[in-house]
Amino acid sequence: MDILAKIRARAKAKLKTIALPEIEDTRVREAAKIIEKEGIAKVLLFGRGMLDKVKQEEYAQKYYELRKLKGISLDDARETLNDPLYYAAMMTQSGEIDGFVAGASHTTPDVARAAIQCLGVEEKISIASSCFIMSVPDCPYGEEGGFIFADCGIVPDPNPRQLAYIAISNAELAKKVLGITPKVALLSYSTKGSAKGRVIDKALEALALARQMQPDLLVDGELQVDAAIVPEVAEIKYPNSLLAGEANVLIFPNLEAGNIGYKLVQRLAKARAIGPIIVGLKKPCSDLSRGCSVEDIVDCVAVIAIRAQ
Repeated sequence: MDILAKIRARAKAKLKTIALPEIEDTRVREAAKIIEKEGIAKVLLFGRGMLDKVKQEEYAQKYYELRKLKGISLDDARETLNDPLYYAAMMTQSGEIDGFVAGASHTTPDVARAAIQCLGVEEKISIASSCFIMSVPDCPYGEEGGFIFADCGIVPDPNPRQLAYIAISNAELAKKVLGITPKVALLSYSTKGSAKGRVIDKALEALALARQMQPDLLVDGELQVDAAIVPEVAEIKYPNSLLAGEANVLIFPNLEAGNIGYKLVQRLAKARAIGPIIVGLKKPCSDLSRGCSVEDIVDCVAVIAIRAQ
Protein backbone atom coordinates (compact mmCIF):
# COMPACT_ATOMS: atom_id res chain seq x y z
CA MET A 1 0.00 0.00 0.00
CA ASP A 2 1.50 3.37 -1.02
CA ILE A 3 1.62 6.38 1.27
CA LEU A 4 -1.51 8.02 -0.15
CA ALA A 5 -3.55 4.83 0.17
CA LYS A 6 -2.40 4.56 3.78
CA ILE A 7 -3.53 8.14 4.46
CA ARG A 8 -7.03 7.45 3.13
CA ALA A 9 -7.25 4.23 5.12
CA ARG A 10 -6.21 5.98 8.33
CA ALA A 11 -8.79 8.72 7.76
CA LYS A 12 -11.58 6.15 7.43
CA ALA A 13 -10.74 4.62 10.82
CA LYS A 14 -12.48 7.44 12.73
CA LEU A 15 -14.83 9.61 10.68
CA LYS A 16 -14.45 13.38 11.08
CA THR A 17 -16.41 16.33 9.69
CA ILE A 18 -14.44 18.63 7.37
CA ALA A 19 -15.73 21.84 5.74
CA LEU A 20 -15.09 22.67 2.08
CA PRO A 21 -16.17 26.34 1.76
CA GLU A 22 -15.64 26.63 -2.02
CA ILE A 23 -18.73 24.98 -3.51
CA GLU A 24 -18.43 27.24 -6.57
CA ASP A 25 -15.38 25.25 -7.74
CA THR A 26 -16.25 22.17 -9.78
CA ARG A 27 -13.17 20.31 -8.49
CA VAL A 28 -14.31 20.81 -4.90
CA ARG A 29 -17.80 19.50 -5.67
CA GLU A 30 -16.37 16.44 -7.39
CA ALA A 31 -13.95 15.80 -4.53
CA ALA A 32 -16.79 16.02 -2.01
CA LYS A 33 -18.62 13.21 -3.83
CA ILE A 34 -15.53 10.97 -3.73
CA ILE A 35 -14.85 11.71 -0.05
CA GLU A 36 -18.41 10.81 0.93
CA LYS A 37 -18.55 7.77 -1.33
CA GLU A 38 -15.26 6.34 0.00
CA GLY A 39 -16.12 7.15 3.62
CA ILE A 40 -13.00 9.27 4.13
CA ALA A 41 -14.83 12.01 6.07
CA LYS A 42 -18.15 13.73 6.47
CA VAL A 43 -18.16 16.78 4.21
CA LEU A 44 -19.81 20.13 4.85
CA LEU A 45 -19.92 21.86 1.46
CA PHE A 46 -20.95 25.51 1.16
CA GLY A 47 -20.08 28.89 -0.32
CA ARG A 48 -21.23 32.50 -0.56
CA GLY A 49 -24.96 33.03 -0.07
CA MET A 50 -25.31 29.73 1.81
CA LEU A 51 -24.29 30.80 5.32
CA ASP A 52 -26.63 30.46 8.31
CA LYS A 53 -27.44 34.05 9.43
CA VAL A 54 -27.87 33.12 13.09
CA LYS A 55 -24.54 31.24 13.15
CA GLN A 56 -22.92 34.03 11.18
CA GLU A 57 -23.80 36.53 13.92
CA GLU A 58 -22.64 34.12 16.62
CA TYR A 59 -19.29 33.64 14.88
CA ALA A 60 -18.95 37.38 14.28
CA GLN A 61 -19.32 37.99 18.02
CA LYS A 62 -16.65 35.34 18.76
CA TYR A 63 -14.34 36.68 16.06
CA TYR A 64 -14.72 40.19 17.47
CA GLU A 65 -13.67 38.93 20.92
CA LEU A 66 -10.64 37.23 19.38
CA ARG A 67 -9.56 40.28 17.37
CA LYS A 68 -10.80 43.39 19.22
CA LEU A 69 -7.36 44.10 20.66
CA LYS A 70 -6.15 44.32 17.05
CA GLY A 71 -8.52 47.25 16.55
CA ILE A 72 -11.42 45.68 14.66
CA SER A 73 -15.03 46.69 15.37
CA LEU A 74 -18.05 44.42 15.64
CA ASP A 75 -19.20 45.71 12.25
CA ASP A 76 -15.79 44.75 10.82
CA ALA A 77 -16.24 41.26 12.29
CA ARG A 78 -19.70 40.92 10.76
CA GLU A 79 -18.34 41.93 7.37
CA THR A 80 -15.48 39.43 7.69
CA LEU A 81 -17.91 36.60 8.52
CA ASN A 82 -19.62 37.09 5.15
CA ASP A 83 -16.58 35.26 3.78
CA PRO A 84 -17.09 31.45 3.73
CA LEU A 85 -13.38 30.99 4.56
CA TYR A 86 -13.79 32.76 7.90
CA TYR A 87 -17.13 31.06 8.50
CA ALA A 88 -15.46 27.65 8.07
CA ALA A 89 -12.54 28.70 10.27
CA MET A 90 -14.86 29.88 13.06
CA MET A 91 -16.89 26.68 12.80
CA THR A 92 -13.64 24.81 13.37
CA GLN A 93 -12.57 27.13 16.19
CA SER A 94 -15.93 26.57 17.92
CA GLY A 95 -15.58 22.79 17.70
CA GLU A 96 -18.71 22.35 15.56
CA ILE A 97 -16.62 20.71 12.84
CA ASP A 98 -13.19 19.08 12.97
CA GLY A 99 -11.29 21.10 10.35
CA PHE A 100 -11.49 22.83 6.99
CA VAL A 101 -9.78 22.67 3.61
CA ALA A 102 -9.76 25.59 1.16
CA GLY A 103 -7.59 27.26 -1.45
CA ALA A 104 -8.83 25.88 -4.77
CA SER A 105 -10.13 29.37 -5.55
CA HIS A 106 -8.35 31.42 -2.85
CA THR A 107 -4.69 32.37 -2.45
CA THR A 108 -2.47 30.88 0.24
CA PRO A 109 -2.30 34.25 2.10
CA ASP A 110 -6.14 34.36 2.15
CA VAL A 111 -6.42 30.87 3.66
CA ALA A 112 -3.49 31.30 6.05
CA ARG A 113 -4.84 34.63 7.32
CA ALA A 114 -8.27 33.16 8.10
CA ALA A 115 -6.73 30.10 9.73
CA ILE A 116 -4.25 32.00 11.91
CA GLN A 117 -6.70 34.70 12.99
CA CYS A 118 -9.52 32.29 13.85
CA LEU A 119 -7.76 29.15 15.07
CA GLY A 120 -4.75 30.71 16.76
CA VAL A 121 -1.14 29.54 16.92
CA GLU A 122 -0.25 26.68 19.25
CA GLU A 123 1.69 28.11 22.20
CA LYS A 124 4.44 25.48 22.29
CA ILE A 125 5.17 25.95 18.55
CA SER A 126 4.61 29.73 18.38
CA ILE A 127 4.66 29.87 14.56
CA ALA A 128 2.35 28.75 11.79
CA SER A 129 4.04 27.20 8.77
CA SER A 130 3.11 24.88 5.95
CA CYS A 131 4.26 21.67 4.35
CA PHE A 132 3.59 19.34 1.47
CA ILE A 133 3.34 15.60 1.74
CA MET A 134 5.19 14.41 -1.35
CA SER A 135 4.69 10.98 -2.89
CA VAL A 136 7.35 10.30 -5.53
CA PRO A 137 6.72 7.29 -7.80
CA ASP A 138 9.42 4.63 -8.24
CA CYS A 139 11.63 6.34 -5.68
CA PRO A 140 13.88 4.41 -3.27
CA TYR A 141 14.50 7.42 -1.02
CA GLY A 142 12.64 8.83 1.96
CA GLU A 143 9.80 6.62 3.18
CA GLU A 144 9.39 4.51 0.01
CA GLY A 145 9.20 7.75 -1.96
CA GLY A 146 7.27 9.58 0.73
CA PHE A 147 8.54 12.89 2.13
CA ILE A 148 7.43 16.00 3.96
CA PHE A 149 8.76 19.27 2.51
CA ALA A 150 8.57 22.45 4.65
CA ASP A 151 8.04 25.38 4.67
CA CYS A 152 6.74 25.83 1.14
CA GLY A 153 3.97 28.38 1.60
CA ILE A 154 3.97 30.75 4.60
CA VAL A 155 7.23 31.90 6.27
CA PRO A 156 9.43 33.79 3.77
CA ASP A 157 12.75 33.76 5.66
CA PRO A 158 12.53 31.97 9.02
CA ASN A 159 15.03 32.86 11.72
CA PRO A 160 16.86 30.01 13.51
CA ARG A 161 14.22 29.61 16.24
CA GLN A 162 11.40 29.61 13.68
CA LEU A 163 13.29 27.07 11.57
CA ALA A 164 13.65 24.83 14.63
CA TYR A 165 9.92 25.07 15.34
CA ILE A 166 9.14 24.28 11.68
CA ALA A 167 11.30 21.16 11.98
CA ILE A 168 9.57 20.04 15.18
CA SER A 169 6.01 20.67 14.02
CA ASN A 170 6.54 18.83 10.75
CA ALA A 171 8.18 15.92 12.54
CA GLU A 172 5.03 15.67 14.66
CA LEU A 173 2.89 15.70 11.51
CA ALA A 174 4.99 12.88 10.03
CA LYS A 175 4.30 10.74 13.10
CA LYS A 176 0.61 11.62 13.33
CA VAL A 177 -0.42 11.44 9.67
CA LEU A 178 2.08 9.08 8.05
CA GLY A 179 2.76 6.88 11.07
CA ILE A 180 6.52 7.00 10.46
CA THR A 181 9.60 7.80 12.52
CA PRO A 182 10.57 11.30 11.36
CA LYS A 183 14.15 11.75 10.19
CA VAL A 184 14.58 15.49 9.77
CA ALA A 185 17.20 17.20 7.58
CA LEU A 186 17.91 20.92 7.70
CA LEU A 187 18.86 21.56 4.08
CA SER A 188 21.49 23.91 2.69
CA TYR A 189 24.00 24.27 -0.14
CA SER A 190 26.64 22.92 2.25
CA THR A 191 27.21 19.66 4.12
CA LYS A 192 28.78 20.09 7.54
CA GLY A 193 31.07 22.96 6.81
CA SER A 194 31.85 22.37 3.14
CA ALA A 195 30.96 26.05 2.61
CA LYS A 196 30.38 29.16 4.73
CA GLY A 197 27.53 31.66 4.85
CA ARG A 198 24.61 33.20 6.72
CA VAL A 199 22.16 30.47 5.67
CA ILE A 200 24.55 27.80 6.95
CA ASP A 201 24.94 29.57 10.29
CA LYS A 202 21.14 29.74 10.52
CA ALA A 203 20.79 25.99 9.93
CA LEU A 204 23.41 25.18 12.58
CA GLU A 205 21.72 27.42 15.15
CA ALA A 206 18.33 25.91 14.29
CA LEU A 207 19.79 22.42 14.72
CA ALA A 208 21.08 23.24 18.21
CA LEU A 209 17.71 24.73 19.19
CA ALA A 210 15.70 21.79 17.82
CA ARG A 211 17.85 19.30 19.72
CA GLN A 212 17.53 21.36 22.87
CA MET A 213 13.75 21.64 22.57
CA GLN A 214 13.20 18.01 21.56
CA PRO A 215 16.23 15.87 22.49
CA ASP A 216 14.75 12.62 21.13
CA LEU A 217 14.18 14.05 17.63
CA LEU A 218 16.30 12.55 14.82
CA VAL A 219 17.44 15.80 13.21
CA ASP A 220 20.67 16.83 11.52
CA GLY A 221 22.10 19.63 9.38
CA GLU A 222 23.35 21.52 7.58
CA LEU A 223 23.02 19.01 4.74
CA GLN A 224 22.90 19.17 0.97
CA VAL A 225 19.85 17.32 -0.26
CA ASP A 226 21.82 14.37 -1.71
CA ALA A 227 23.66 13.88 1.59
CA ALA A 228 20.28 13.98 3.34
CA ILE A 229 18.42 11.38 1.26
CA VAL A 230 20.98 9.19 -0.55
CA PRO A 231 22.81 6.76 1.78
CA GLU A 232 25.77 6.31 -0.58
CA VAL A 233 26.34 10.07 -0.79
CA ALA A 234 25.90 10.47 2.96
CA GLU A 235 28.60 7.87 3.52
CA ILE A 236 31.02 9.95 1.43
CA LYS A 237 30.08 13.48 2.53
CA TYR A 238 29.13 12.93 6.17
CA PRO A 239 29.54 9.34 7.42
CA ASN A 240 28.73 10.32 11.02
CA SER A 241 25.28 11.71 10.26
CA LEU A 242 22.46 10.52 12.51
CA LEU A 243 20.27 10.25 9.40
CA ALA A 244 22.65 8.14 7.28
CA GLY A 245 21.06 9.47 4.10
CA GLU A 246 17.56 8.35 5.11
CA ALA A 247 15.84 11.70 5.77
CA ASN A 248 12.08 11.78 5.16
CA VAL A 249 11.31 15.30 6.48
CA LEU A 250 13.15 17.99 4.50
CA ILE A 251 13.30 21.48 6.01
CA PHE A 252 14.22 24.16 3.48
CA PRO A 253 16.17 27.27 4.56
CA ASN A 254 13.53 29.67 3.23
CA LEU A 255 10.24 29.89 1.38
CA GLU A 256 11.89 30.49 -1.98
CA ALA A 257 13.84 27.24 -1.83
CA GLY A 258 10.89 25.25 -0.46
CA ASN A 259 8.39 26.45 -3.03
CA ILE A 260 10.78 25.91 -5.96
CA GLY A 261 11.84 22.54 -4.60
CA TYR A 262 8.39 21.03 -4.22
CA LYS A 263 7.23 22.26 -7.62
CA LEU A 264 10.33 20.85 -9.34
CA VAL A 265 9.78 17.44 -7.77
CA GLN A 266 6.05 17.58 -8.47
CA ARG A 267 6.44 18.40 -12.17
CA LEU A 268 9.70 16.68 -13.15
CA ALA A 269 9.35 13.52 -11.06
CA LYS A 270 5.55 13.36 -11.54
CA ALA A 271 5.11 13.36 -7.77
CA ARG A 272 1.86 13.95 -5.91
CA ALA A 273 2.06 17.04 -3.71
CA ILE A 274 -0.56 17.12 -0.95
CA GLY A 275 -1.01 20.53 0.66
CA PRO A 276 0.03 23.11 1.61
CA ILE A 277 -0.97 21.68 5.01
CA ILE A 278 -0.87 24.38 7.68
CA VAL A 279 0.86 23.28 10.89
CA GLY A 280 1.42 24.99 14.21
CA LEU A 281 -2.23 25.95 14.77
CA LYS A 282 -4.59 24.90 17.57
CA LYS A 283 -6.98 23.17 15.15
CA PRO A 284 -6.27 21.39 11.82
CA CYS A 285 -6.77 22.91 8.39
CA SER A 286 -5.19 22.84 4.96
CA ASP A 287 -4.62 25.18 2.10
CA LEU A 288 -4.76 23.95 -1.50
CA SER A 289 -2.74 24.92 -4.53
CA ARG A 290 -5.00 26.76 -6.98
CA GLY A 291 -3.73 24.27 -9.57
CA CYS A 292 -4.90 21.33 -7.46
CA SER A 293 -6.60 18.26 -8.88
CA VAL A 294 -9.72 16.57 -7.52
CA GLU A 295 -7.52 13.84 -6.04
CA ASP A 296 -5.36 16.46 -4.30
CA ILE A 297 -8.44 17.83 -2.54
CA VAL A 298 -9.54 14.34 -1.48
CA ASP A 299 -6.11 13.58 -0.02
CA CYS A 300 -5.89 16.95 1.79
CA VAL A 301 -9.23 16.24 3.44
CA ALA A 302 -7.95 12.79 4.47
CA VAL A 303 -4.85 14.38 6.06
CA ILE A 304 -6.92 16.92 8.00
CA ALA A 305 -9.31 14.18 9.13
CA ILE A 306 -6.38 12.18 10.55
CA ARG A 307 -4.99 15.23 12.32
CA ALA A 308 -8.40 15.75 13.95
CA GLN A 309 -8.58 12.19 15.28
